[in-house]
Amino acid sequence: MVVRKNDIVYDTDKNLKTDIYFPNDTSSDTKILIFWHGGGWFRGSKVAAKKMGIRFANAGFMTFIPEYSLAPSQIFPEAHNDANQFVKWLLKSEYTDDDDQKNIVQIGASVGGTMALNIAGKYGFPTVTWSAPVDFSDWMKKHKDVKPSFEAKDELGLTEPHEINNAFYKYFTLTYAGANDPKILKKMDAASYDYSNLKELMMINSADELTPLKSVLNFVDFLAQKNLGVELLVIKGYGHAMDYASDYVDESLDFLYQTIKRQK
Repeated sequence: MVVRKNDIVYDTDKNLKTDIYFPNDTSSDTKILIFWHGGGWFRGSKVAAKKMGIRFANAGFMTFIPEYSLAPSQIFPEAHNDANQFVKWLLKSEYTDDDDQKNIVQIGASVGGTMALNIAGKYGFPTVTWSAPVDFSDWMKKHKDVKPSFEAKDELGLTEPHEINNAFYKYFTLTYAGANDPKILKKMDAASYDYSNLKELMMINSADELTPLKSVLNFVDFLAQKNLGVELLVIKGYGHAMDYASDYVDESLDFLYQTIKRQK
């Protein structure tokens, strides 16, 4: 049985909380996993990720699923700042020892993966992303005529999947950015993050989905030019993040488990 502790406050100023899932097997070495939920920075919750938390814990990882500020009431960089605040809290908390930083790994779904990239570059936590959007500024330049919409099929009468995806991509980007400001959008780009401490990274994306594959390939090239490695897995189909997540948990956890073993 997985033991779960709900609503542990990690930021008293904002009253932000995390749920913790403890593995049944406590005899093995500590392995800590942070799961960042998706939702376009305007929806999603730690509660909705409960099944994943249980699955990660059953695989032997003490799992933290933090909540973070959501737009439009809190815009960029608030969610990113919350993620950094959570890591600072975790490293000082009763749930980690002084040498546990090497035992921490991450999985991020959709924009949760974008935030995980930011944390990975700063702290070096081995990381897996599921359909992390990585480009906002260039994408916006190329899609000036797209109308942002949360429900493009109903609101705009769109039926073509790519058009629906584009409308949603623009909607969540502008909602978190707070304005169509090129300077803000540039700072949101994953290529703008600090990767001084980036170590092991695996990115999983569908061949044709909400997150443009070309932007992911450009980001991989960006990392390669810095002599930073990344494993990229492109799967068939149209699924985004949680659409395919359950089928790729084992591959993701195996990647992370092996990185922990190599660091010992």
